[in-house]
Amino acid sequence: MIKKKYKRLLSLLIFLALFGSGLTLVLVQFKENIIFFYTPSELKNQTNLFNKEMRIGGLIEEGSIKNASHSNEFHIFVITDEEAKISVKYKGILPALFRENQGVVARGKLINSSEFLASEILTKHDEKYIPKELEDKLKEKGYFKDEK
Repeated sequence: MIKKKYKRLLSLLIFLALFGSGLTLVLVQFKENIIFFYTPSELKNQTNLFNKEMRIGGLIEEGSIKNASHSNEFHIFVITDEEAKISVKYKGILPALFRENQGVVARGKLINSSEFLASEILTKHDEKYIPKELEDKLKEKGYFKDEK
């Protein structure tokens, strides 16, 4: 016959094993579904991020927009954070407020160190929109002036 003390210990160990297994499964699922945000300067010389789903943000560089002339061609533009630039290719309909010097967030995959293939382009309805992460980085470097 097993003593009451050992039964409690065995129950606790089983509970901890099940809890640990469940927590591990949840964390693995979160890791697979988290999409990180980067600025162009953070992607500079990053080779370990190729073909991983991510979001990049910055300002659309003036004079860089090349709109597709046919539906099977890519829109090409450059996103900058005033320190680095990355060329973005996107096939689809661009948001209404998409224009030069506008804050933008692109979701997709990094093809190489200077090209990004976007699956989604986001701009906010407010024409003064800039992603919070990018605004903080630009404020740190003295490029962003808050007009509020």
